[in-house]
Amino acid sequence: MVSDTVSGDEPTTEQLRLRQLEEERAQLRGLEHARSEADAETHLRRADKAGYLRQKLEEQQRADREADT
Repeated sequence: MVSDTVSGDEPTTEQLRLRQLEEERAQLRGLEHARSEADAETHLRRADKAGYLRQKLEEQQRADREADT
């Protein structure tokens, strides 16, 4: 099986995916508590970005699994 890391210091694809999931959720919670429309838009953009990055990491994981088979 191929490791998800290049070196021991770098996070795995799964760790990065989980970080983006946490960030996406945190930004959505922030959206609920936004004090202004601009603040809400900022949280929404950040949640969208984290979601996009999470999806790309999921695609990478699938590609890595397919390459291993």
